[in-house]
Amino acid sequence: MNGKPILPRKPLPKWFDGQIYDKGATVVNPYTGDKTELSPEELSMYDFIKGAEFVMGTMGHRAKLVNEMRKGLDWFRRANPEAYMILLD
Repeated sequence: MNGKPILPRKPLPKWFDGQIYDKGATVVNPYTGDKTELSPEELSMYDFIKGAEFVMGTMGHRAKLVNEMRKGLDWFRRANPEAYMILLD
């Protein structure tokens, strides 16, 4: 263990309709190389956010997707502020 206290996992919001993983994983920030462990819920939301960024970059901004991505970023910021700063800030 890394000595960090185990925090209760934050459930995904009702609006979330992305893939929900059974297991978490270590995620690496591709720009800094910093790593962090994510719970299954956090990993699900992280992948949703990164997928939304990709779609918006290739297909343009769509209001619903932009709104859901912002809500996802807000959820992630509250669920795991330390991981948010490492991966998404």
